[in-house]
Amino acid sequence: MLDILLDSFLDSLKVFGIAFLFYLIFSFLNEKITSGFKKHPAISPLIGASCGLIPQCGISVVAADMYQKKQISRGTILAIFFACSDEALFILASDKDKVIYLLPLLVIKFVFALLLGYTVDMLYRKRENIEVSSDLKMDCCEHHHHEEQKILGHILHAFYHCFKIFLYVFIVNLCMGMLVYFIGEPAILQFLGQNEALGPVFAVLIGLIPNCASSILMSELFIINGLSFGALVAGLSVNAGLGFIYLFKYKAQRIETLKLIGILFFYALGIGYLIYLIMRGF
Repeated sequence: MLDILLDSFLDSLKVFGIAFLFYLIFSFLNEKITSGFKKHPAISPLIGASCGLIPQCGISVVAADMYQKKQISRGTILAIFFACSDEALFILASDKDKVIYLLPLLVIKFVFALLLGYTVDMLYRKRENIEVSSDLKMDCCEHHHHEEQKILGHILHAFYHCFKIFLYVFIVNLCMGMLVYFIGEPAILQFLGQNEALGPVFAVLIGLIPNCASSILMSELFIINGLSFGALVAGLSVNAGLGFIYLFKYKAQRIETLKLIGILFFYALGIGYLIYLIMRGF
C-alpha cells in the first residue's frame, strides 16, 4: 500500500513539474492570443485550433465567453474545443512509453480541428454576424487578472492551478493503483479488452464530464493499455474543460450549446473510430 502511495505521489509530481512550466510560459501570452482573434477574424479557426493545443484549460472558457459575445464564429469555438487536451499532454509527456504518442495526438487534433472549424464556418457563413470589439480582452479568471500584471502574479497563478492538477492526478493515480492492487491489472485489461470496440464511445462519454479529472482518467487508462489510441483521441476531442458549462450559464445559448455538443460528439466519435480501424488494419 505504501508503494502505491509513493508511486502515485512521484508520478503526480512529475506531471506537476511539466504542467507548471507550460502554464507559467503561456500565462504571459494570454493577451497576445486574444488579440490575434481580433486582428485576424478570417483565419480565426486556424488561430483557434492552434490555441486549443495549448495545455491551458482557461482557453476553452475564454473561447466560450468570446462566442457568446459574438466575437468568434461557431467554427472557431468548435476548432478550439476539439483541439483541447488539457492535462492529458502532461500525463503522456511524463510517461516514457507513451510519450511517442504525444506528437501524433497533437497533429491529429490540430488537422481535424482545422477541418471542422472551416467546414462549419463555410456552412454557417450566411447565418452568423461576428462582432469584433475594439476592447477585446481575455477575462478568464478575472479575479486573478490584477495579479497577472506582475511576474509574481503569473507564478502564483500557475502554481495554484498546477497544484489543483497535481491533486487530481494524485487521486486518479491512487484510485487506479488501488484497482490494480485489489483487482489486478490483467483482470482490468481483460474487461476493457472485451469491450475494446466500444472504447471510443466510453471515452467520449467520459470526455464530456466537465472536469480535468476526465482527461487524466482517460490518459491513465491509455497508459495501462486500457484504451486504444483512437478512443483516447475521441475522448480528449470532446473534453473542452469548463467551456460548455460556461455557455450553459446563458439561457439564450442553451439550445445552441446542445447543438455544439452534438456536432463535437459525433465528429469526435467518427474520428476516434477511423483511427481505431486504421490501427487495427481494418
